[in-house]
Amino acid sequence: MQKQREHWGSRLGFILAAAGSAIGLGTLWKFPYVTGENGGGFFVLVYILCTFFIGVPVFIAELILGRRAQRGAVGTFATLTQNSIGWKAVGWIGVASSFLIMSFYSVLAGWGLNYVLMSLSQFYEGRSPQEISGVFDILASSGDITLFWHFLFTLLTGAVVYRGVRQGIEYWSRFMTIGLVVILVGLCLYAVTLDGFWEGAYFVLYPDVSRFKASAAIEALGLSFFTLSLGQGIMLTYGSYMRPSEDIPKTAMIIGGSIVVVALMASLMIFPIMFTFGFPPESGPGLVFKTLPVLFAKLPGALFISTSFFVLFVFTALTSAVALIEVVAANFTDLLGWTRHKAVLVVSVGCAVFGIPSALSKTNTLFANWNAIYGASFFNTIDDLVSLWFLPIGGLMVALFTGWCLDPKIVQEEFESGSTMTRLYGIWRFFIRWLAPVAIVCIVLQQSHLIDIDTYFGGGK
Repeated sequence: MQKQREHWGSRLGFILAAAGSAIGLGTLWKFPYVTGENGGGFFVLVYILCTFFIGVPVFIAELILGRRAQRGAVGTFATLTQNSIGWKAVGWIGVASSFLIMSFYSVLAGWGLNYVLMSLSQFYEGRSPQEISGVFDILASSGDITLFWHFLFTLLTGAVVYRGVRQGIEYWSRFMTIGLVVILVGLCLYAVTLDGFWEGAYFVLYPDVSRFKASAAIEALGLSFFTLSLGQGIMLTYGSYMRPSEDIPKTAMIIGGSIVVVALMASLMIFPIMFTFGFPPESGPGLVFKTLPVLFAKLPGALFISTSFFVLFVFTALTSAVALIEVVAANFTDLLGWTRHKAVLVVSVGCAVFGIPSALSKTNTLFANWNAIYGASFFNTIDDLVSLWFLPIGGLMVALFTGWCLDPKIVQEEFESGSTMTRLYGIWRFFIRWLAPVAIVCIVLQQSHLIDIDTYFGGGK
């Protein structure tokens, strides 16, 4: 007999946990630099449209499936398809995605922990901009230090999930999600006082079509999937802890809106600092650990600003990492009958061990020839595998299963259960059956270089 499913203690607790899982490093780190690379305002507008018209419908679909089955990602498809091997494989894609993301996510987050400590010690004092920026290269090439922080962050994440849904994930997500919002608001208010604030705000908010390429629309769509944590099994798993009385469409809209607001706030915090000191807005992935510390050192109150930012970085990473471990652990408890404690311990150790090659990617001590053979570090290879293939394919399969394979009566029943937005069902069903699958296929084709959309619609500037 299946054990009674644990449920969220409150609707607010679920919203904060789900929003915290979605407000990950992609929102804080990837969104600003991708926005910079694609010209700012118009890209932001397209991202918002993609989030609400494509991302949120898939988000709703994942919650529907999870709540209906009351199981983890694999168990959901097993329950709803009478153990179809093909559809169970879709669940395993989500589980694998979460496991792989956690293996390198913890490396990034570990560097963030290290920067909190360095900020408290004011590491930038007496150093030139080149030296401040170069500290990250030293850190990344120090395998022992990187491994230490990688293991520590994985331990912290496992400790939260170990406590369970209510006492662990929900309880700590309240503090961390609220904490990261408070810190982000404070940093945004500080950014308002900078000389470059209005220039940064104009860059983020003004929709300049001339700086936008057609391929950027595909990138905006992919980014919306990334920032909403779709295709990873997270919302399937979190949905399985929802009660029938919860309003799925409304909750999804709230969470989607919160992601957009946080992404905009992150940009309105970062770009004014960059414009104040004349840095290009498209500074790339090195933005967090190389560019921003140089700029923080020039600001009044550098100790407070730098420390607050990297605490925000860690909180953001931790709320997402908790969800990643929960996805994998929940499947072991569902499929193998393991206790939560055993499952979390096994998954945490597995992520820590599998993350070692990513942690050592910049040291040339393990898989030293990986880059020469595959054209990217082990770290970036795993990142690309998940973001370019696993996540879009997982999201596509969820959309197709919900829109075309699952009994429409079941889908409608779950959509309308506890909902005040029942009139939107027909619109949502159109989006999940047609718009979302077509859009996701475009992502896969563009990212796999099977098509180049710019050749059809023009390359822009």
